[in-house]
This record gives sequence, structure tokens and C-alpha cells, in this order.
Amino acid sequence: MSQAPPPLGTPVVRREGRDKVTGTARYAAEHTPPGCLYGRPVPATIARGRVDAIRADEALALPGVHAVLTHDNAPRLKEPDDPILAVLQNDMVPHRGWPVALVVADTPEGARAGAEALRITYETGGHDVLLTEDHPGLYIPETVNGGFPAVRERGDTDRAFATAPVQVDATYTVGALHNHPMEPHATTAQWGEDGHLTVHDSSQGSTKVRDSLATAFGLRPQQITAVSEHVGGGFGSKGTPRPQTVLAAMAARHTGRPVKIALPRRQMAAVVGHRAPTIQHVRLGADLDGTLTAVDHEIITHTSTVKEFVEQAAVPTRIMYGSGTSRTAHRVVALDVPSPSWMRAPGEAPGMYALESAMDELASALGMDPVELRIRNDPANEPDSGRAFSSRGLAACLEKGAARFGWYDRDPRPASREEGPLLLGTGVAAATYPVYIAASSASAHAASDGSYHIRVNATDIGTGARTVLAQIAADVLGTPVENVRIDIGSSELPDAPLAGGSSGTASWGWSVHKACTLLRRQLRERTGPVPADGLTVTADTQQETAKESPYSRHAFGAHFAEVAVHTLTGEVRLRRMLGVFAAGRILNSRTARSQFIGGMTMGIGMALTEACTMDPVFGDFTENDLASYHVPACADVPEIEAHWIDEEDPHLNPMGSKGIGEIGIVGAAAAVGNAVRHATGIRLRSLPLTPDALLPYLL
Repeated sequence: MSQAPPPLGTPVVRREGRDKVTGTARYAAEHTPPGCLYGRPVPATIARGRVDAIRADEALALPGVHAVLTHDNAPRLKEPDDPILAVLQNDMVPHRGWPVALVVADTPEGARAGAEALRITYETGGHDVLLTEDHPGLYIPETVNGGFPAVRERGDTDRAFATAPVQVDATYTVGALHNHPMEPHATTAQWGEDGHLTVHDSSQGSTKVRDSLATAFGLRPQQITAVSEHVGGGFGSKGTPRPQTVLAAMAARHTGRPVKIALPRRQMAAVVGHRAPTIQHVRLGADLDGTLTAVDHEIITHTSTVKEFVEQAAVPTRIMYGSGTSRTAHRVVALDVPSPSWMRAPGEAPGMYALESAMDELASALGMDPVELRIRNDPANEPDSGRAFSSRGLAACLEKGAARFGWYDRDPRPASREEGPLLLGTGVAAATYPVYIAASSASAHAASDGSYHIRVNATDIGTGARTVLAQIAADVLGTPVENVRIDIGSSELPDAPLAGGSSGTASWGWSVHKACTLLRRQLRERTGPVPADGLTVTADTQQETAKESPYSRHAFGAHFAEVAVHTLTGEVRLRRMLGVFAAGRILNSRTARSQFIGGMTMGIGMALTEACTMDPVFGDFTENDLASYHVPACADVPEIEAHWIDEEDPHLNPMGSKGIGEIGIVGAAAAVGNAVRHATGIRLRSLPLTPDALLPYLL
């Protein structure tokens, strides 16, 4: 009799798949309580200033319009934990797109008509929205996103660079990027007669939604239920509550009826965060054998006047390659722009584009193979701190990827491969992403019929969290996956952190593993049958996650790309792409491959199609919908493969897993850019690599 395969590592089909493809999975905007009204936010049409007057008589006269909320009549909030949630509290306009009113009506169409009927006048002030590398307002922050110090330096980098026999000194730019999840940000809010607030929110963490709303409205967390059962993507933009969540709750309190708000696509760019643009100056110095002696990486970026958010783009350089000296620094300027926030692999995605492009330039200057250069500078310990790595599979990823891709079969000379009007080229880049784990709690219940029930407030943003958590529980309990029921996505469940930083599975899974381990122990110690009402164990990982690891813990990877560049049009087409990753134990091969490929696809978009510009006159993002902001379509990704190495790391969590949601995008854009350089001999240092940028160099 054959034995069933162990639950962990197998390609178990995601549990909610049928619900999603049949339309029975309900998202935040699909909850419509009886008497539900619809809200339409009204964005500011100036870049900076104040609201002078809002005339709402025409809007209120329209059929079905119930209310117009402004700073004059909206419910007063306590000080929110995030300044972007302090909406309709005063007349100030910090940037174009800031919500200045909310129209509430019987239908979405009625709310939209009411919004268009408002007459708003402003007092405008001068605005400053353009990031430049010599902006007089640039300053060095204390810390950057993630709490990392803004500046780190080892040795005399300037002297080491000046004396290095081989040098690269280049500036790379990445414009603003937008998350654009398929499901827009949406909230349905309802107040009960007892003052209890229930929200169905498109969020990456309903525990955080509950706590933020409690702070804003001066409530106890127990007075709020936040539900995020199904989420149609987020990529960081739904990591914390956005203004529509507070607006819906305010409108529901004001009208006494449930209110639903789904942000129009064109409003999202201004209120749900974006990847801030970066100007990155990289200097690499090396000996003639390719050994790095100096690494200097400085970031210039913007934040808003509402709050400080600094993209930590130089941080991955601190751990990536060994070098005699190193300097990594960040400078930022507060502009009259929407507040930047998290976007898949914040910091690592733009920062590794610059570093890996510079490494490719260094390989060219040395006449050395780019794979060999990276392996030669692969450090034994983390360069920045000297800590040992818990595991470091970069060299194995590069070697396995090169073999699978056929890397060494290529002619290394630029512009040496032609196919009619096409120039063909290949490129490589490395990837890294840190291991994050947060405290979580979960409960495990054994029923008298032999089944199990796991409860944890995890959020599935398309990653397959339900499935993987069931696999973790089944593995510990020694039962088939089908015998485990999972409840997630509600703040009524045991508290858990949000889905972000590739920390979800490690954080939630650790608490599930612990609860199931304790439950299994109780079951083994029992002498009689399980009681009729079952046995329940609740556990949290506060103590375990509070301990600081002595190890530097990171996932690593390598990307290989082949492109074709049309010499008459400047068009770049990806031919094939391959990624190999070292991310600890892979818990579900099916969902893991999906995550790796999804990240790689976003990296392709970053390299070739995605761009957003700031209009200096109007002070807003010009590409604010999916007709102008071009995310990759299926035709843009013809052949893409994701593989991994078997990596055992006992210094992570009981499952031995590292996060996989974000490392796929890290380095992907650089691999494509390096392939374009190999194909054409042209090195462009600004993304995306669109035909208008390439064509002048090809003619």
C-alpha cells in the first residue's frame, strides 16, 4: 500500500480556487447590506492650497443623493495612526487628488453625478512636485522604511574608489510606479445599533484595519469587526488602511445606513500610495581580478508633506557583495505629491536594479563573465554587520540558473547576434530579500469526528495562504490536508499581522505550527476519546519572535533573460526568462511557482512598460489608469520559468521557510536591462526601456 506524500512541499491545489473562478468568492465591494448607500470621493483639483468653499446645493437636489460630507460637517476623528487617514478634517489641500468631499447616494451613478455637481473653489499656493538630484530641500533622514539607518559606511570608500584600477561611476533613475491591483480599494461599512462598526475592506490585514479605525474613531478594538476574506491583489498598496476605509465609516455614521465605497481607478494613484521615484548614484571600484574594493550607493527620493516615507533602496547593497569599503546613503525631499508607500519589494526592487546594472557594467569593464564576477564577490558573512548568514544560496542559484539557461553558450560580445532586423541579447542579475517574521496567534481545534479546525487572522491576497496554512497544520497533526478546515480574514479570529514584507506564511504559519504542536501533545496525553465539543488550543509567538536572531537571514536568487530588440522601431520583446531562488523550504510548489512568476512579471513591467510621470504644472500623475499605465499582458511574457534549490535553514521558523512573494521582482528589471545592453551595445540607465528611449541610439 503506497503511503500518502507529506503535506508540506506538495503542489496542493488552492482551496479558494473554485470559488474564485465561479464567482462565489465575495470581495469587499460585493457585500451589500440592506439599505446600502454608495459613496463617491471628490479629489482636490489643485496641487497645494486650501478649500475656499464647497457649494453642494445642486448635488443635494439630485434624485437619490443623501449627503455631501466636507470638512465642515464630516464626523470628527481622533488623531489617526497614519496621517493619510485624517480626511475631511480641515480645509488644507496637501496635494492634488486629496479627498475634499464625499457624495453619498442610493446608487454609484447617483453618487458620481452628485460629485460632478459640486462647485468647489480653492485658494491656491505655489507647488513643488519635481524630484531633482540638486534639490535644495534634500535632507538625510534618521531612518528609512523598515527602520534601517539612512547612512552606513565601512572604511574610506572615496579613497578606495579613487585608487581602484577598474571603476564604474553611473547614475540610474527609476520613475514613480503604481501597484494597480485588479481589485480597486473598496470598503463597505455599517454601524450597529449598539455602536459596533463592521467593515468589509480590501486590505492586506484586517487586524491592522480594526486597530487603525479604533484609533481614528476613539473606539475599543472590540467595538470593530474588520473582514478581508478575499482580496484581489494589493502588492503593498493595501498593507494598511487607505482613505476610503475611513470615509466609508464616516459616511455610515453620518447617514445611519451602510455605505460602500469603491475607489475609481483614476483616483487610486493619488491616495493609495506609489513606489517613489529614485535617482541612484552607484560607484564600484575593483581590482583587475574582479574583487570589489569599493561600493558606494546613494539614493535620492521624494516623500510627501503629509508624512515621511523613504524608499530604502540602498539597504540591499549592504548585504549583497563583499568589498573592502562600502558607503550606502539616502537623501529625501518633501514635495507636494501624494504620499509614497509600499510596492512589492520596496527598496530592494529599485535598489537592486541600480546595483545589478552597475555590476554588469563592471563585468564589461573587466572583460569578465557577469556570473563569475558575482560569484567571486559572494561573501561568507554579511558585509555590513559581519554576522553569519543563516544560509546563503546565491552562488548555487547563479550556477544552476546558468546551466538551465544555457548561459555559457552565448557570445559575450555586444550586438553580435542578429536575426533579420532584430538584435538578440541575454542578461543576468542577482536578487535578495530579507526574512521578516512578526508575532502572530492562532487556535487549533480537534473535533470529536477526527477533523481539525484552524483559526488565524491571516489574509490571502492571492498567494494561497489558506492552502499553505492547512498544509502546515496537517503536517504537524499527521492528518490529510482535506481533514483540516481553515478560517482566515476576520478580526474576530486570533490576531495576526498583515500580509506584507513576504512575512505572512512565516508569521502565521509559526503560530499555527505552535498551536497544532500543543494540540497534538494534549491529544497524545489523553486517555479517553475527544470530548463531544472537541479540544481547542490557542498559541502565540510573541516570545519566539521577540528574540533577535544572531544571523543575517535573507532569500537569494538569480534571473536570466533573453530579449530581441527591433532595430527599426526600438521595440524590446522578451524572448524568455528564467529565475532560480534559494528561499528555504518551499511549502507548496504550485503556489510558490505562481508567486515567483508573478514577481518576475512585475519586474518585466518595471523594465519595459510601466512608467508614471509627474506633471509639473498640474502636480499630478499623468498615467493614472490602465489605458496609460501599461502593466505586462500575456503577450509580453511568452516564456517564463521559476525554479529553486533545496535549502535547509534551521535558523528561521519551525517550517524552515523564507518569504517568496517579493524576491521574484528583485533583480528582474536589471536582468532585462542587461540583456538589452548585450543585444545592442547600448547602456540606458533609466527605466522603462521604451522604444522612444532606444530608437535614437539605433538609427
